[in-house]
Amino acid sequence: MRSEMTAPARTWRRLQFFFETKLHVRMESLVVLLIFCAVMTWLSPFFLSRSNFANILLATSTIGVLAIGATMIIASAGLDLSLGSMLGLAGVVGAAVAVKLELPSIFAVLGCLGAGALAGFVNGILITRLRIPAFIVTLGMLGIARGLALIIADGKVIYGLPDAVVYLGQGRPLPDLPMPVIIFIAVAVVAHYILAYTRFGKHTLAIGDNEGAARATGIPVERMRLYLYTISGLCAGLAGMLFMARVNSGDPTAGIGYELTAITAAIIGGTNLFGGRGSILGAIVGALIMGVLQNGLNLMAVQSYYQQMAIGAVLILAVYIDQFQVQRGRKP
Repeated sequence: MRSEMTAPARTWRRLQFFFETKLHVRMESLVVLLIFCAVMTWLSPFFLSRSNFANILLATSTIGVLAIGATMIIASAGLDLSLGSMLGLAGVVGAAVAVKLELPSIFAVLGCLGAGALAGFVNGILITRLRIPAFIVTLGMLGIARGLALIIADGKVIYGLPDAVVYLGQGRPLPDLPMPVIIFIAVAVVAHYILAYTRFGKHTLAIGDNEGAARATGIPVERMRLYLYTISGLCAGLAGMLFMARVNSGDPTAGIGYELTAITAAIIGGTNLFGGRGSILGAIVGALIMGVLQNGLNLMAVQSYYQQMAIGAVLILAVYIDQFQVQRGRKP
């Protein structure tokens, strides 16, 4: 005889169904976020302060924009290891346009976005036209973009950004809601709609699920991948602009290791590392988890190299849990 499901189990299933089908967010990710918040509250009395929450949101906005780009790529069974370096390159290009060339602020913003999009476009061309594996191409771009940033900046940090640019990173049009957070939310809403409700998003997931079947149905796989890597670069450019404006400088070493954090956030949020499933809202939750983790470790004065170990461990754990759930779902 089949055993009756208990009331808590039924409630959990209903909540899980609602979040995964309506909001496209994995329930387990929300539980992990709540657990992390509870633990950090217990470990540090400063965690629950309003100013600290503002700091978490501010730091999450940069990683969150990167995680959106990573989600689009990973959901299509791709990989982009150059996100952090493209962020650094975009920030340096924007700062050089504003400070060295002394052009209006709008050109600095366009410089950031253009540099990121161009680097992503080059990734896409090399992957789709020359058939070079994404791992090799983006690993190479990681070094190329970082070296180019150092060349443009002469190995130095570029200071003295105009006030209009700095406002994008430090302005507060609403109390306790910095400008980067507003930009991040706007980008997340657009990206969520594209991935969850448009033909472009459905084609992205179809390519990640089964590329051969996607080709057979007429989906232009190469063109889609070119678009996706360009979008990933554009997200890195936007993240570079937010970082540059927040710290009021163009730093050629900015974004080192950020690609690992962004990929971890995407996977924690429910994106399948091997493609076919992805959630922008889940990536936001994943970015918040990473933000809470790093903020809590900073409050406890944990040194940065231990934080990198923690991020790596979380990434391995997230992939293991995801694959365990996939294998369990396949069992009769």
